[in-house]
Amino acid sequence: MILFPNRRNFYLIILSISFISIISALYIEYILQYQPCELCIYQRLPYLAAIFVSFIGFNYSNNDQILIITIMIFALSAILSGYHFGIENSIFDELSACTNGSSDILNKSKLLESLNKTMPVNCKDATFKILGISLAAINTILSILIVIFSIRTLVYEKN
Repeated sequence: MILFPNRRNFYLIILSISFISIISALYIEYILQYQPCELCIYQRLPYLAAIFVSFIGFNYSNNDQILIITIMIFALSAILSGYHFGIENSIFDELSACTNGSSDILNKSKLLESLNKTMPVNCKDATFKILGISLAAINTILSILIVIFSIRTLVYEKN
């Protein structure tokens, strides 16, 4: 049984996790019709970057710099998703992009105009949960685990 894979297999695992995460997010959005908030969309960007970095890392597995970039990508992902999780649990205040902006309407024409627009989803509302856990919480845990295993791979695996 392989407890810790070599670097090439490690990059394949990161590539697989990233693909599954992006496909799952798109499935939830477009097939299940759950609209994401702004932070949910931003949380996809590290996974898209990880797809490209893991492809390069697979081909140049001896390069420590690629693994360091992977660590930085998922550390950023953990911070971003941790912040989103904090907003969902009222630990942090929301960004202006996360609110629906309905309090800025002062006259009738702006009110009618805002009713015709689709309002953005509030970041505080976790509209989709798996076993009672929000996707932001799952992303935070997953990103932290990837950072831990990436650091372990960087320190102990010298291909």
